[in-house]
Amino acid sequence: MAKPNRIIVENIIRPGKTNSVDAERYAAMKAALLTVIPAEVPGLTLAEIRERIFAHLSDEKFPDGKGVSWWSKTVQLDLEAKGVIAREKTSPIRLHKV
Repeated sequence: MAKPNRIIVENIIRPGKTNSVDAERYAAMKAALLTVIPAEVPGLTLAEIRERIFAHLSDEKFPDGKGVSWWSKTVQLDLEAKGVIAREKTSPIRLHKV
């Protein structure tokens, strides 16, 4: 069970493995990712997504972009595990909403 202000996240690459992370930062990154990731296939590359999410993140939660890479990957893998977003098997990979 998650502690207060924490949320349990999954990882599509490691089924059954969970981690507890800060709920507020998770929510902020999730909102940013879901704002920029399109529903249309083939979606956007990870580089395109990363470039666009900064406009949707507060400096309060991610001062000077600190932690953006880790948080974006953590939330991405959790959303994939939960079936909210999907990756196309392309190179580079592309993500889109399900």
